[in-house]
Amino acid sequence: MLRNQRTKFSLPAKGTYLNCAYMSPLLKSVEKAGIMGIQRKRNPLNTRPEDFFTETDSLRALFAGLINCPEKNRVVAIPSVSYGMANVVANVPMKKGDEVVVATAQFPSNVYPWQRLCQDRGGKIIAVAPPEALQRRGQQWNQRILEAIGLRTKVVALGHVHWADGTRFDLKAIRQRTREVGALLVIDGTQSVGALPFSWQEIQPDALVCAGYKWLMGPYSFGLACYGPYFDQGKPIEENWINRKFSEDFAGLVNYQTDYQPGALRYEVGEHSNFVLLPMMIAALNQVQAWQPDRIQTFCEAISKKAIAHLREHDFWVEEEHRGHHLFGVRLPAHKDISVVKQKLQQAGMNVSFRGDSIRVAPHLYNTAEELNRFAKLLVA
Repeated sequence: MLRNQRTKFSLPAKGTYLNCAYMSPLLKSVEKAGIMGIQRKRNPLNTRPEDFFTETDSLRALFAGLINCPEKNRVVAIPSVSYGMANVVANVPMKKGDEVVVATAQFPSNVYPWQRLCQDRGGKIIAVAPPEALQRRGQQWNQRILEAIGLRTKVVALGHVHWADGTRFDLKAIRQRTREVGALLVIDGTQSVGALPFSWQEIQPDALVCAGYKWLMGPYSFGLACYGPYFDQGKPIEENWINRKFSEDFAGLVNYQTDYQPGALRYEVGEHSNFVLLPMMIAALNQVQAWQPDRIQTFCEAISKKAIAHLREHDFWVEEEHRGHHLFGVRLPAHKDISVVKQKLQQAGMNVSFRGDSIRVAPHLYNTAEELNRFAKLLVA
């Protein structure tokens, strides 16, 4: 099992950060890469035309390896999930009566684009809610999603885990169902990819979109997307020079090209050769690759196991089977006041998130079992 990695971060000695789902702390190696990028901009004489392409190509290869995608040119750099989703929505030929299936209360960046599309084309959002009963909640929620997918379904848009409480969705079964009805599967991997194993080849989604500043350990305003064959001939939401064929030839840029770069590179954001954020993202992915998501899961399971058991013994609810170990929601028993609990955690220097009616706990390799146990005891007391 991996050892604690706190020394690779600059976290303060006081306080407990159990909130990687909100924003990951910056690795020292990523911070160093960003500083070097700023210093590099001091002297543009050292920036060659090929530098606009080589680093992004390295980034694609790293992310493709992380998600088990055999074609790196399906991976593109994006500034945000909303940008990546906009490229998806722009290429969905929805008509009146078509449906988009989502999970209730999922993150807005994977809801607002579909709302707009449905408003413009006469489609309908089908928001699938979990059961009110907490027993076998994750299993039943997954079953409800499968049952909601029908012949009118055009798109199923989900996360791998629910951002508020960590409920894991059975993407393999959902992919099979979408194939049966001819629907697209679009995944927001922001709260999973980097900490929870994901295989593009196994799931075969039509699109995977991820912000980089959470479990990928990268900078803010930089993310990654992977687009499947459905989008190969699609229309990007912006037309920039670097995504066109032969853009490596700076002298020939005025020889305007109709064709795009190969694969999904037509969807890459303009100025993706960001000489500060790009090296930071590369440094982050190198570290995540070295750690490996399956080993991160094992570590998080080990340090949270006793704390979760303690909470359950005192009538707190945590999903048992259908969740990842890096992100879980804690629901309070009826006699607990969530506002009082929130104040207690703040006073103790415990940084977590409150999402809906649950406390979202998101540990990583810089956390310890002692911190999770202290968190559980504070809730129970």
